[in-house]
Amino acid sequence: MEVQSAPQQTLDPQVSHSRHKRTWSVDELGPRYKWIALSNTTLGMLMATINSSIVLIALPDIFRGIHINPLESSNTSYLLWMMMGFLVVTAVLVVGFGRLGDMYGRVRMYNLGFAVFAISSVFLAITWMDGSTAAIWLIAWRVVQGIGGAFLMANSSAILTDAFPAKQRGLALGINGVAAIAGSFLGLVIGGLLGPVEWRLVFLVSVPFGVFGTIWAYLKLHDTSERHHAKMDWWGNVTFAVGLIAVLVGITYGIQPYGGHTMGWTSPMVLSCLIGGVVVLIIFGIIETRVANPLFNLGLFKIRAYSFGNAANLLASLGRGGLQFVLIIWLQGIWLPQHGYSFEQTPLWAGIYMLPMTIGFLIAAPVSGVVTDRIGGRALATVGMLATAVSFLLLEILPVNFNYWAFAAILLVNGLGMGLFTSPNRADVMNSLPANARGAGAGMTATFQNSAMVLSIGFFFSLMIAGLSNSLPSALSSGLTAHGVPADAAAGIAQLPPVGVLFAAFLGYNPIQQLLGGVLNQLPADQASFLTGRSFFPNLISQPFSDGLTAAFWFAIIVCVIAAICSWFVGKPKPAAAGVPHETVGSELAAESGELVDITASPVTSPMDAPTVRRAAMGPGRPGEISGTLRTPSGAGVAGAVITVTGGDGMQIGRARAAQDGTYTVDGVSPGTYTLIVTATGFQPAAASVTVNGLGAVQDFTVQGGGVVAGIVRRADGAPVEGTAVLATDANGQVVGRTSSAHDGKFLLSSLPAGEVTVTAHVDNHQPHAVTVLAGAMEPAVVELVVAAMGVLHGTVTGPDGQVLVNATVTVSDSAGEQVAKTQTDTSGQYEIRDLEPGEYTVVTSLYEPAVKQVDLSSGESSDVDVDLASGARADAAS
Repeated sequence: MEVQSAPQQTLDPQVSHSRHKRTWSVDELGPRYKWIALSNTTLGMLMATINSSIVLIALPDIFRGIHINPLESSNTSYLLWMMMGFLVVTAVLVVGFGRLGDMYGRVRMYNLGFAVFAISSVFLAITWMDGSTAAIWLIAWRVVQGIGGAFLMANSSAILTDAFPAKQRGLALGINGVAAIAGSFLGLVIGGLLGPVEWRLVFLVSVPFGVFGTIWAYLKLHDTSERHHAKMDWWGNVTFAVGLIAVLVGITYGIQPYGGHTMGWTSPMVLSCLIGGVVVLIIFGIIETRVANPLFNLGLFKIRAYSFGNAANLLASLGRGGLQFVLIIWLQGIWLPQHGYSFEQTPLWAGIYMLPMTIGFLIAAPVSGVVTDRIGGRALATVGMLATAVSFLLLEILPVNFNYWAFAAILLVNGLGMGLFTSPNRADVMNSLPANARGAGAGMTATFQNSAMVLSIGFFFSLMIAGLSNSLPSALSSGLTAHGVPADAAAGIAQLPPVGVLFAAFLGYNPIQQLLGGVLNQLPADQASFLTGRSFFPNLISQPFSDGLTAAFWFAIIVCVIAAICSWFVGKPKPAAAGVPHETVGSELAAESGELVDITASPVTSPMDAPTVRRAAMGPGRPGEISGTLRTPSGAGVAGAVITVTGGDGMQIGRARAAQDGTYTVDGVSPGTYTLIVTATGFQPAAASVTVNGLGAVQDFTVQGGGVVAGIVRRADGAPVEGTAVLATDANGQVVGRTSSAHDGKFLLSSLPAGEVTVTAHVDNHQPHAVTVLAGAMEPAVVELVVAAMGVLHGTVTGPDGQVLVNATVTVSDSAGEQVAKTQTDTSGQYEIRDLEPGEYTVVTSLYEPAVKQVDLSSGESSDVDVDLASGARADAAS
């Protein structure tokens, strides 16, 4: 006996396409998905932040490779834009790209960022020209690379916040934060290692990771957030970009000399950029208060944790960003040459000697992320900033020509402090945000951080130039004349802008040969050799540099202490926040069109179609917990529905997403009376009031959908089938309705979610039949389901001589004697009769003489019945 399998259903291409584009729930993607998301976004953040700093130590090798002297006045702009172009672009674009992620899909925007990043890395690595053309080419593609980095930075945090439950977000965001901050440290080391080998490797190293990350993200990441089909705030984008770029450009050029001044803060161009930029940013703020869908959701700053957390992050970034440049100058320009390293070797060893800071950060950041999930982040972030401030104080006390192990220990403390701060701060900021604002909120946070990095360069350089300008001229003059340089030549060199000396130290250059020019030929050979050697210039500027360090480090100490205060005022997490499980992001009261609706608005339904709140099910639960079940009128659980808990003031207290069986839980709720709002795609919203006391509360809902499907179930012969089980499932495979066919085979499925549903008829011993339809509220969708019987008879007919018989007639009659099927044998003597209903049948075969056999198909399966005409009219049983 053979069992015939039902034919496979073919998925409609449109259905397949919509399922590919649809929003996935984290439950559907499985428990491994969150780790895939973490791995990929961590790689993305690493690549973005490594490339924000990888050129800093490699700049001498890059400029040597393209044959440009960056210390010439005409080339200073190339130096500044090579340093800061990437950061300026990411600072300007990251918040807008976060908003695009909310609107069009975070994973889609993230994938685009990886692709742009990989392509730009290729074009940077294949640079073939020299001189100014090469510099402009590199700067342009660094800007494009920054655009890709902005896409990655803007959406990675929001992707993780969607993928991880609240109790694991601190760990996930902490690891991602480690990548974000550690990448900027690792970039220094990698640039120092690769630059001396071949400067193009500085860019080529990103290509394989960029290509791999792009393909991996496209294949494995899925959008788990509802998209807002809102309008883009173009005026806000333009004014924000123009204003911020103007301010950052003004700061960039403010550290260059102007006229007779050591810096350019009095330059009309710089003043125009700064004042004009601030005015445009004020206009931007006014615009944001008036548009329907602002780029900067200024209302988020009403959230205490978000405001103070961002203030702390901005201040910490000011201290951290400037520290990188100070350490590079200190090591490359002074300490390493003083200890026997050639200027060609200093980039590599500067990166190596800064490793303790990276190690400290890599140790503390993941640990603090785990601890944050248990005790909250306020104390850790505060202690981290205070420890960082102490490390800056120790660096200020440290002599310029220091003992390395003392220097390494201080860097380790600095890295530990930053690590203790970063993960808790990131978790507190992201967890404080409403789910539908996480993309824009994360983008705003990244904007503050990246802007602070650029601002810190201007602040630290300005402070150091101010410190240098007090003592550098006299040190240069006395040092040069002491080694035979004529007084007038020494005096002329001493009046040169300190920024040139600062850039020379930053690049690990000895500018004395270039500054003295032909004067060197007038000096004794030993004096000329000493002046252009590795020790004269570092020793000469060490004391003036110490004065500049004092100003810079005290600035860092002050901002870190203020950041610690801001971290403390973030406050403790609200009780409800700790219990909110992961949820996808979007407009909970949005219909299928995805239009944004205020989640605090009361749901409006007609009396006839109003959702049913099963108040009888309301009762005590676990302390501080609201739980229940969401079902359709047919009793099927509503998976993926969002339950929003609001207080008496309309503010959100907590949210949850219903599990596959329709159950939900919101824990950590304080005693009081709350409003529960239930929203699910395709269903009408439901609301109920619940009181939580010491025992908690249970609240069930029966949600109504507007979709209706009517139809009939028939057999293959057209006869109606009574009592057929008819199920309706949504695009996720969740059962959303069930019924049975009446005596005439007809059925009606109502209260289905509006949209695409699959209706399936199940009859015992028959092949099920499924049809996908669009369930609408205006008129019911009509379907006809035909269930084919699975009974099959097949066999071989042979004659008296044992030979197969061709064209022998085979008829099948039911138990009432009615003939139900007739066929003939083929050239091999075989026959087959399908679609037989369960029951007993008589098989009659005739050619020369008739032969009869009886068969029982009550199981609805197939039966093999061979007929031998030599047996005459004898009846045998087969099953």
